[in-house]
Amino acid sequence: MYSEKENAEVTIKNFLSKVRHYYHPTEVSKIYDAFEVAQKAHEGQFRASGRPYITHPTIVADILVDMGFDVPTISAALLHDTVEDTYVTDADLREKFGDEIADLVAGVTKLDKIQFHNKEEEQTENMRKMFFAMAKDIRVMMIKLADRLHNMRSLMYLSPEKQQVIAKETLDIFAPIAGRLGISSVKSELEDLCLKYLYRKAYDEIAQGIAMKKTERETIVETFIFQLKDKLRASNIEHFDVYWRTKHFYSIYKKMKKQNKTLEQVYDLTAVRVIVDTIRDCYAVLGSIHDKWKPMPGRFKDYIAVPKRNMYQSLHTTVFLDYESHRYPIEVQIRTYEMHKIAEYGVAAHWKYKEGIASKTDMDETLGWVKEVLSYDKDFRGSKEFLDLIRKDISITNEVYIFTPNGDVKILPAGANALDFAYAVHSQVGNKCVGTKVNNKIVPLDTVLQTGDTVEVMTNPNAKGPSRDWLKIVTTPSAKAKIRQFFKRELKDEYIRTGKSMVERDAKHRGIALSELLTPEAIAAVCERYMFTDEDEMYAAIGYGSISLTQVMLKLITSNRLVSDAVKAQQVVRNHKVATTKEKSVIIKGVEGLLVRFSRCCSPVPGDEIVGYISRGRGVCVHRADCPAVKNMEPERLIKAEWATTSGQTTFPASIEIISEDKGDIFAEITRTIASEGLPMTAINARKDKKGNAVASVTVEISNHEQVNQLIAKIKSLPAVINVYRTNG
Repeated sequence: MYSEKENAEVTIKNFLSKVRHYYHPTEVSKIYDAFEVAQKAHEGQFRASGRPYITHPTIVADILVDMGFDVPTISAALLHDTVEDTYVTDADLREKFGDEIADLVAGVTKLDKIQFHNKEEEQTENMRKMFFAMAKDIRVMMIKLADRLHNMRSLMYLSPEKQQVIAKETLDIFAPIAGRLGISSVKSELEDLCLKYLYRKAYDEIAQGIAMKKTERETIVETFIFQLKDKLRASNIEHFDVYWRTKHFYSIYKKMKKQNKTLEQVYDLTAVRVIVDTIRDCYAVLGSIHDKWKPMPGRFKDYIAVPKRNMYQSLHTTVFLDYESHRYPIEVQIRTYEMHKIAEYGVAAHWKYKEGIASKTDMDETLGWVKEVLSYDKDFRGSKEFLDLIRKDISITNEVYIFTPNGDVKILPAGANALDFAYAVHSQVGNKCVGTKVNNKIVPLDTVLQTGDTVEVMTNPNAKGPSRDWLKIVTTPSAKAKIRQFFKRELKDEYIRTGKSMVERDAKHRGIALSELLTPEAIAAVCERYMFTDEDEMYAAIGYGSISLTQVMLKLITSNRLVSDAVKAQQVVRNHKVATTKEKSVIIKGVEGLLVRFSRCCSPVPGDEIVGYISRGRGVCVHRADCPAVKNMEPERLIKAEWATTSGQTTFPASIEIISEDKGDIFAEITRTIASEGLPMTAINARKDKKGNAVASVTVEISNHEQVNQLIAKIKSLPAVINVYRTNG
């Protein structure tokens, strides 16, 4: 057995040997320089496994060498932990290696600080940062994926708690991104490792089940391959490779879950691959296979004519093999050598193979996807919906292929409907849509599309545009974003006025002068932080609800260093209100001179029936008469209380809970409704209940009972709202 030191030496030796084999001598020296800097910087550091730390960046670089990446990427992979974990600085890297490598290391360093198991607001911002890094240089994400792959391979050395957190983050974020970038080799290994740590029982059952029938399965598949090779030669197809593989455990697990099947009921555990020179050969192989074996209906897919969004191309078919009185289904995938390289390496094939594979067009399409995802940020900035849309987008695995009347193909996620298709053609086609036809039949906009459907979108140039109900119809993130863009553009002036009014009221409530709050420096800081073009866009985003008022106010206050003054001002205002309340708002029958305070458990406001409770040493606490807490109080200490005829300018906090359908702009509508009533909003929290409804808990400052009832009635009138009621808090 090797010692850990000897293992490290073998790892390093193999890596350096591979570099000498793959790269030109002038390139080799550059990679060696990076390795020497990393080795010296990490000297004395060790991984959780006990191995010298230098083995980690070496293995990360080795993964990227296998993908064929360029010298700057390999060098940056070797150096990717130096700035974060050693004495090496960004300036050191720039001086020795230049800006390109230093920028890659800086990009990876920033991604290393991103975590996705924290608060949703932070997760949203972190996801945004990650996609901006991808848009700037996709190689940063490739280094991060290789880094994550090695960390997953060595996850057994961490605590069970850390294993769960890292594996879930990998399954939710990094494996789907690898798949979306077309790097199936990385995606599949990440998913299998995640299955092992997150669902160990299922992983073991699949592993044992496959191992038990390994010999039988091999015999069946090898019999098929032997016959297949004879058939291809007889068809004058000379240059080809045929091999087979067992499907990845995670894909088997998903199929079992989706179809509610046991492992014994899943028939396609293996896939045979035929690799040939040309596209013409692909179809010739398909014809030969169907000539000899009966194809299974509904299992043929032509991803050559219509590639997947991640550039994947192949012909898929499933045929029946008769063997020893049994009939076995065999899945066959047919592709060219170039297609195979792209299937394995995705965007990485742009670097690995220079002979036209993964062309600039392919790269532009992939980066176009990244930029499209980032476009959601303009409409859902800082919101949970932005995070949900990205997660949905990167997790799309099943697609449908839909034809326009002209024969063009649009690729949409499975489950997409006719209205999604309209917006996939163009935002203006969607906005002016008045109806749709599927296969020459007029259908509702929410008709779910199937591969092969031909869809015609009927438009009217005089159409007013989408209704808000369309946000409940469309299913794709792109369509949702385009509809919301329409409303933002059409109602921008209204949103600006609403947002500005909300800021002014909140500043007044906090006791901060607008001249102190809205300084050019503070506004510039908010615009830079949330990528607004100007002050009006900031107000529009607040009014629209795509960013919370609290987020903006916090940034304005901290940018002006007004925190302490704001707190003091708030305390002065609150203390003044308490004094006013004590003297004028409530009349306590039968006692004088006692301190009067209001219960936080039910938050009474003028107009509510109230009762006083004499507490030991804390004066009289005023509750709503229907407060549940009153039932448990000592009756002899309850005392009559009533509101004074006038309460001056005093305001009181009132809490309401709103249950609504989970539609994208409901919270924006709620905040606009509250703003229209002129009521300062001091808190808002959102969540989902068990039925999937959106639930908002809102606290507003009011002067009397009638204001609460009027606000509840207005919010109830919103179309998506199911129920509104005052809470006891």
